[in-house]
Amino acid sequence: MTALPETVHVIGGGLAGSEAAWQLAQRGVPVVLREMRPHKRSPAHVSDDLAELVCSNSFRSDDHEHNAVGLLHEELRRAGSLIMATADGHKVPAGGALAVDRTGFSAAVTEAIRAHPLITIDYGEITELPPTDWTSVIIATGPLTSDAFAAAIATATGEDALAFFDAIAPIVHFESIDMDVAWFQSRYDRVGPGGTEADYINCPLDRATYEAFVDALLAGERHQFHSWEKIPYFDGCLPIEVMAERGRETLRFGPMKPVGLTNPHAPDAKPHAVVQLRQDNALGSLYNMVGFQTKLRYGIQADIFRMIPGLQNAQFARLGGMHRNTFLNAPALLDATLRLRRQPRLRFAGQITGCEGYVESAAMGLLAGRFAAAERLGHVPDLPPATTALGAVLGHITGGHLAGQAAAGGTYQPMNVNFGLFPPVEIAPVDGKPPKGKARGAAKKRAITARALADLDRWLAGTAPETSPPDLTAPAITPA
Repeated sequence: MTALPETVHVIGGGLAGSEAAWQLAQRGVPVVLREMRPHKRSPAHVSDDLAELVCSNSFRSDDHEHNAVGLLHEELRRAGSLIMATADGHKVPAGGALAVDRTGFSAAVTEAIRAHPLITIDYGEITELPPTDWTSVIIATGPLTSDAFAAAIATATGEDALAFFDAIAPIVHFESIDMDVAWFQSRYDRVGPGGTEADYINCPLDRATYEAFVDALLAGERHQFHSWEKIPYFDGCLPIEVMAERGRETLRFGPMKPVGLTNPHAPDAKPHAVVQLRQDNALGSLYNMVGFQTKLRYGIQADIFRMIPGLQNAQFARLGGMHRNTFLNAPALLDATLRLRRQPRLRFAGQITGCEGYVESAAMGLLAGRFAAAERLGHVPDLPPATTALGAVLGHITGGHLAGQAAAGGTYQPMNVNFGLFPPVEIAPVDGKPPKGKARGAAKKRAITARALADLDRWLAGTAPETSPPDLTAPAITPA
């Protein structure tokens, strides 16, 4: 009998850690997955299951031809992702997005991990750097890394970890929503992977109601942070009151935009603004307020949100809240395969690397697992092509984007996958002429996604064009 490779230790049972453990085990490498819950919970977790979704239940757009995150969905499916397979099996209606029943999703991931013969789950908090006899470690402790372990990581990296706060959106009981005021409709009647053209609940605001709502947001009492906590937010997850501070019309061009919707209760009256709610569980009994992350104090949240027509009698299953998000200055610290340059036995994955979003976190877990498995099996890790969504996110984390950013005086910030991270692409002419305007934008997206999936398939088949092995000894990139 052939001896099994040496065990890899994965710290953190979130999306990235669960995916990394799965990828390792599927390649015949034994794994010990170490998770601090239930012995210790973060401020945001409420269950003891692996891969718990602590913020939204949405994996965002599932359109793999015109949307970068939809492309990443498709790449993960083709790469054998546990997280995507489970999400597909627990989807709920969400227009053009892929959203899941969060309880069923986490339970299914947990069961799959527990049932795998090569994965052992060890519960308990890790508070210090792993012992040296753990020769291959993936750290995927996410944005909610415990204080003690975060301090140990800071010691190991020699750099200060950056931290900010994500805000959590409220969840409303469906039965308390006034459907004589609100209505079901997806924006522009788009049909998504788990539903119909009517997957969102829409609550209309006229101008006077909108102005009063903005006034209440601006005047509302908020959680007061210590001086060391006052740090920038990630623009993709701003608290709604912070958006309101940027201008009274900001919300109408963000989460409360009224476009693509017709109120059947008043078809001739165009809403000044619209609040949307998205189904949060398979039963359809809970809906979350889309884009309504907040740091308002609990005592006033319900009063302010009940100013919204249709929510005047809303009962909240969960109010908004804050949780810490910690991430590394990854381009300066990690090599091309996510290893810590100072201690290559330590590899990082997920949101602690500075990727942002559920799908991006799972994607980096998938790559970290594949890279670690390759090493254990005596191979050189094979990097995904830069033309793929996987390669684009990896490139952002490991410094591929930093030359221009550093020159502009910027700093490393969390990033969702987006088409700006991909190499340029040639756009085929239409009737002998290059497309223009919106047609050009759509054609460019289709060209990027078609190239990405073709290159991904070649990479997965081991037939991608030969490239030099990654230079794992190259000096770190130091951002300005």
